[in-house]
Amino acid sequence: MDSMIATSHVTALWFLPFALAIGIWVAWSDMKFMKIPNKAVLALLAVFLLVGPLALPLEVWAWRWTQFAAVLAVGFALNMARLVGAGDAKFAAAMAPFFALGDLRFGLALFAACLLAAFVSHRGLGLIGPFRSATADWASWTHKDFPMGLALAGTLIFYLLTALIIA
Repeated sequence: MDSMIATSHVTALWFLPFALAIGIWVAWSDMKFMKIPNKAVLALLAVFLLVGPLALPLEVWAWRWTQFAAVLAVGFALNMARLVGAGDAKFAAAMAPFFALGDLRFGLALFAACLLAAFVSHRGLGLIGPFRSATADWASWTHKDFPMGLALAGTLIFYLLTALIIA
């Protein structure tokens, strides 16, 4: 099994600029509109499709597409059970190939930490009058669901940053 955290900061350098830009787009869009645009999901997949062969050995790159398919299947099942949003499921699937399978436990722990941090930050900032006024048009302030794109994007970005720091 390959492990990005243990082996390749070069891979993270290839992916991080694109993941950072798309992640910010996803987080902002989910907070403002409570939607993760399909264009953002497709953009992230395009990054893996086009940059992946430069950043990873070809065999590793090819096998990581199975992670996309597996997470997409699980995500659709969870969406059908109304446990996650469709955009969240699609974005999680698009993120999956960026993670080394050997880092599964680390990735899940990182997601848990990002979810807690995103929830506390989102709810906390919503209590600050000037910030709330500046973002009064954000649907996430009044929507019953949480903008999971904030946590998902954070997970991808921090995973790649961790690879740069540890590797």
